[in-house]
Amino acid sequence: MHTLMQAIARANRVYEGKNNGLIIDYCGILKNLRQALATFGGGDTGGGGEGPDPPVKPEEELLAELAEAITFTKKFVADRGFKLDVINEKTGFEKIAAIKEAKEIINQSEETRKRFEILARTVFVKFKSCLTIPAVNEYKNDQAIIDIVYKKLQDDRDKADISEVIRDLHDVIDKAIVPDIDVDPEDKNKIYDISKIDFEKLKEEFRKFPGKNTAVQSLKDQVEKKLKRMIAKNPLRTDFYIRYKEIIEEYNKEKDRITIEETFAALLKFVDEMDEEEKRAVREGLDEEYLALFDLLLKPDISKPKARDKIKQVAKDLLFRLKSEKLKVDQWREKEATKAAVKTFIKDFLWDEQTGLPDAYTPEDVEVKAGLVFEHVFMQYADAEHNAYA
Repeated sequence: MHTLMQAIARANRVYEGKNNGLIIDYCGILKNLRQALATFGGGDTGGGGEGPDPPVKPEEELLAELAEAITFTKKFVADRGFKLDVINEKTGFEKIAAIKEAKEIINQSEETRKRFEILARTVFVKFKSCLTIPAVNEYKNDQAIIDIVYKKLQDDRDKADISEVIRDLHDVIDKAIVPDIDVDPEDKNKIYDISKIDFEKLKEEFRKFPGKNTAVQSLKDQVEKKLKRMIAKNPLRTDFYIRYKEIIEEYNKEKDRITIEETFAALLKFVDEMDEEEKRAVREGLDEEYLALFDLLLKPDISKPKARDKIKQVAKDLLFRLKSEKLKVDQWREKEATKAAVKTFIKDFLWDEQTGLPDAYTPEDVEVKAGLVFEHVFMQYADAEHNAYA
């Protein structure tokens, strides 16, 4: 009995991305299972009384729950103007168009998209719980419709790419966009230079585009991915995150046709600004890794090229020494002694007359900068080889 309970517990062990455990009874152990639940669940062990509740729900109840989940999901989309059954009625290009229409309805807002995804995942869980029931075939078509729309939404998020979004808009905004290379218009890999977009013209032409909601969602997904990567490499870029949140809050606060058009243009401008920020390392003669340290060490009132060059050199030398010495210690972040050694090394390096910061830095400045650099190194460097820049 003990072994049986352990086996069942393993199948139902919680794990990220796992919705349920499936136990198949090949040799008729349901009676033994009931006895095990009675023994280990505090129920009747002597065979008298009603005993514990059945370990599995009746098939009718499982199917009813699946039907209810499907109904809720279809009604949610229908209430917003689209019937999911239409997808099954279409074929070829018409089916593709119907799926796009469904996505556009679901992408009306962040809230509607999240709500649909929750409802869809509930359907998938309920469907899996009915896989061994022959009557589940009656619900296969409905589950398949919800599944295909859900997967298309996930594909949009996974493949979020600005060039892809603009390519979808090509038929209506081709005059507003100048490609940065001369390629065949039919080339699927066509690249667009975002900085050359006439944003006012874009907003005007975007009004004609039928997939506004999906386009904005795709851009949002792309911006969030890019922001996450940029901030991981340089903590001082959080102002970009604040500005992005302001754009999205305005979009969610009063969402109408004009707001959607303005948000799309605002997001593209924002992406252009992020691209410029990523190019700043090249302009400063540094890579992303050194730029992050340089930004942390630089004071706002230091603008003379000679002083800036000195700080750049300090950033390079400090990082080189850290990676070649202190960060080579295995799991340095897990031990108080090695953390203290890194913190002390950074502070001493910045204080040193030969290697440290210019005279414009007061003792208080050095103390603050040493703390900021340590926090950055602690967050981004597991060791010399494994970090946000590797």
